[in-house]
Amino acid sequence: MNKRRIVTAAIILLIGLFVILNVFALIPDINPFSKSQEEAAQGGQPQGPGRNPGGVSRNATTIRVTPVTPQTIERSVIINGEILARNQVTIYPAVGGRLVDTRLGVGDRVNRGDVVAMVDPSRPGEVYSQSPVVSTVSGTVLQAPFSIGDTVTTQSGVYVVGDLSSLLIETRIAERFVSSIRQGLRATLWLEAIPGETFTAEVFEINPVIDPDSRTLRIRLRFVGADSRIKAGMFATISLVTSRRINVPVIPRMSVINTYGSWIVFIVDEKNIARRREVTLGIDNEDFIEILEGVNFGDVVVSAGQNFLSDGDLVRIVD
Repeated sequence: MNKRRIVTAAIILLIGLFVILNVFALIPDINPFSKSQEEAAQGGQPQGPGRNPGGVSRNATTIRVTPVTPQTIERSVIINGEILARNQVTIYPAVGGRLVDTRLGVGDRVNRGDVVAMVDPSRPGEVYSQSPVVSTVSGTVLQAPFSIGDTVTTQSGVYVVGDLSSLLIETRIAERFVSSIRQGLRATLWLEAIPGETFTAEVFEINPVIDPDSRTLRIRLRFVGADSRIKAGMFATISLVTSRRINVPVIPRMSVINTYGSWIVFIVDEKNIARRREVTLGIDNEDFIEILEGVNFGDVVVSAGQNFLSDGDLVRIVD
């Protein structure tokens, strides 16, 4: 009797489950296993922001951007130079012989026409009058390489005299930069003797001939503004501006990507979609680069995260 009851109850339970399943099948709105025709056509994924037309979920890529604005960009070359007196002249004796008198030391002032030394041209068995060495310029003694008793010739520079009231910077620039050098080019200087400060100079003299041995060109610069702390003989590091462009589209150098020989950037439109742009590059420096073609003022260029982008990707901009 108990077995019959158990079998009867199981049959009734199965019939009930069958009826319930058929009822849900007839009512799609409450059928958790059914799909609407629209969802079925979309592969089971509802359309909306963050999903592409194929129905595959698309996450927004996090990026940083930089607006394209008119800027000035400069390209520089770093070289070394030496501070010299602008008017620096070597004083030579009129005759050769033994130096018997020196009247000046380094740092002394001298006037043009002053007698600065005496040379005895006498030889064994012969006696001659001493010959004066006369300064041909006014200034300060910068070098005095000889001492009394030294033998000098007409090619021996007894003194080097310079005008310390006007200093210059002498340097040499590599041949590949020669075409960019012209008078008036500005430069920034750093001096080891005055750390932490910069000084401004400009090119005023360009040698017309390249040195055939070093393949360099000698140029001279003058300071823009005097500073009494700067002395002749100091060593200078020079950043010389070789190219300068004003009011041009400039973007961070890291924004540009080289792909298969072409340069591209990504810009972001008003819908936060990344758009690929091929660009033509102008001059550059360590941080920025000029864009000749491909972007316009007002465009928003991706400056971080661009290496993970494809054309049409959704992006999320962060500061």
